[in-house]
Amino acid sequence: MQKLIICLSLCLIGSIYSGSSQNVYLLYDNAVPQAEYAAEMLKKALVEQEYSVLEERTGYDYLISIGVNAVNLGSEAYAIIPEGKIITIYGGDNRGMIYGSLSVAESLRNGTSLQNIEKSSESPHNALRAIKHNTPWYTYRPSSALDLHYETVRDVKYWEAFLDMMAENRFNSLSLWNLHPFVFMIKSKNFPEASPFSDEEMEEWKHLHREIFRMADERAIDTYIIPFNIFVSPEFSEAHNVAQENVYPNYYIPGDTSEIVKRYTRESITQMFQEYPTLTGLGLTLGEGMAEMTPQQREDWIYETYIEGMRQVGRDLKLVHRIPFSSTSESLGKTSVELEQLTRNAIEREASLDFIQEPIWADLKYNWSHAHSTPELVKVHGGEMFDTFYNPLPEGYKVTYTARNEDFFALRWGVPDFIREHIALNSQSYIGGYFIGSETYIPAKDYFTAIDAPVDWDYAFERQWLFYKLWGRLLYNPKTPDKIFQAEFNERYGSRGDNLLEVYSLASATQLRLASLYDSRWDFTLYGEGFMALIGDDTQYISVDQLINHPTLDPDYVSVSEYVERRASGGSFEENEITPPVLIDMLEEDTQKALSLVEDINTEDNASLMYEVADIKTWSYLGLHLAEKLKGAVALQTYRIKGGDENKQNAVDHLEKALDHWDKVIEITRPIYKDMPLTHYNGSSHDRNEDNLFHWALIRPEVAQDIEITKDATVDESK
Repeated sequence: MQKLIICLSLCLIGSIYSGSSQNVYLLYDNAVPQAEYAAEMLKKALVEQEYSVLEERTGYDYLISIGVNAVNLGSEAYAIIPEGKIITIYGGDNRGMIYGSLSVAESLRNGTSLQNIEKSSESPHNALRAIKHNTPWYTYRPSSALDLHYETVRDVKYWEAFLDMMAENRFNSLSLWNLHPFVFMIKSKNFPEASPFSDEEMEEWKHLHREIFRMADERAIDTYIIPFNIFVSPEFSEAHNVAQENVYPNYYIPGDTSEIVKRYTRESITQMFQEYPTLTGLGLTLGEGMAEMTPQQREDWIYETYIEGMRQVGRDLKLVHRIPFSSTSESLGKTSVELEQLTRNAIEREASLDFIQEPIWADLKYNWSHAHSTPELVKVHGGEMFDTFYNPLPEGYKVTYTARNEDFFALRWGVPDFIREHIALNSQSYIGGYFIGSETYIPAKDYFTAIDAPVDWDYAFERQWLFYKLWGRLLYNPKTPDKIFQAEFNERYGSRGDNLLEVYSLASATQLRLASLYDSRWDFTLYGEGFMALIGDDTQYISVDQLINHPTLDPDYVSVSEYVERRASGGSFEENEITPPVLIDMLEEDTQKALSLVEDINTEDNASLMYEVADIKTWSYLGLHLAEKLKGAVALQTYRIKGGDENKQNAVDHLEKALDHWDKVIEITRPIYKDMPLTHYNGSSHDRNEDNLFHWALIRPEVAQDIEITKDATVDESK
């Protein structure tokens, strides 16, 4: 009898903790869209946990009060205050109110009952936490890898899901990038000939953009339109016989500064903001479409068109001033102190205007186009970053970094401590935050998944949920503990998800190490998950010779050629230097541990988990491939300098093992990944390349060529 009573008691407790039979009333101002959204997200979590959400404020077991308390909380901060049956969620503003509600919803999903909700609070570390999202129409680079997303990105349901993800992960800004966005958003009052669309087609485009901005505003997400310069529509160009090169898909072309182009641009900006009252801001790009103009001419053109167009809108707007990289009259140039000072002067001038909200975001690319490398800032687009933008400390603007990802799209990635270190190194008072996103990839259509089985994603960004969750949550609060991210694995996969965060940290660090070892610059110069780089004019697998001779990005890394030469001359290495043997040990230790941790996970009945584990294994074998390749490269370079048949044979042996690891990658990925269009296959050309399918299996002959290179090697008699 006693056992029966205990059993019934436990069952009752379990029922209460799961929310079954408990009634909850949500108190909020339903006239405020952001409060309505916060309550809806919380209601969804409550219902999933079997709580009953009441329509009337009577008979509740719990009342959750959702509101704003700007007196005690700062912007975007929130506090959760449980007091018996009353749980209060305060935000310092509407955005903080949403974050507090999402925090309670997250606790519920992770198994915490309302009875056990704890008092907590958070406030933002970075003011700007933005997504960079290109559109597939008039996108920056012509490629089927980009325009295949056309229908998906025109679907409002896609944007609803994407914006939900952003809010959940504390991203507060969405930036949409397009060569010439205005023609898709408005029909110019004074230049209707610029539009390629009928009235009916134009209304469809307007509906799409109105919904994007409405849903973003509902989620307290700022929105920015970021065009490139100087571009017009082909219809405008043809009608007026101007800007004939300044149309999609061109980009490195001279600037057309004719007055009619200026007027069209200026009026388009004004009309765009007037027709979309919840659109928050604009971005300036001073480079593409502006060849043969000096840096000062570019700034002047921007001021006469973009800034003047913003002034005429009639409301305050936010501004992103992307810091230009060309100190010459070429589209592609290099950085200089003089350019930085000129740009700072322009930004400070803009910040003094009463219709531009402070701070202006002065944006730079972190380590050019490959932020997922070393967390150290080595360079920006064009080369070295000098101290002009923060010495003396700025007023009216904050420096932000674009953390581009042109290196992995198919494989899932997640190394939380890398992001924490990234943020820690860039938390000076003049730093405002980050843009996260790609130029060569749009995270919309899933063109990767090959198997026909139920999976828990509809869109590509949902496959990369960990990537977005890590960046967003850690930009908001770098102290967010790993248990928050690990809990998401357990919610998705139960106990089989145990340790998956640790395993991703171990396995996908392969990307960071390759990108730190192999220096890269603009978009196509590295594709990490494919071990490919721009070599000459073409994107190719990184051969053993390229690995030997190519410089490193991270100054602490030592290239193969430098290592072999210094060792041969009797030189020594500093403790902080990451030599090839040190890197080999790091790769082998982490990837072998990752493989051992996932070895016994049964994925037969869960295709989503199968993909997670498969990606971990793929990163691990790519890491082992790199380790063996480095061993082979060191032996090969040693042979070329010192001779010795044993060195040559060692090189062959290691490169054969490297090929074996590559074959494991193929074995894992061939059944589950389609051949994937890859923008990088454009190479150094500005034209699209239709022969652009990537799969690890397709480049195996290039990988195997390393062995032949080694067998044909000879001793360099000049050494």
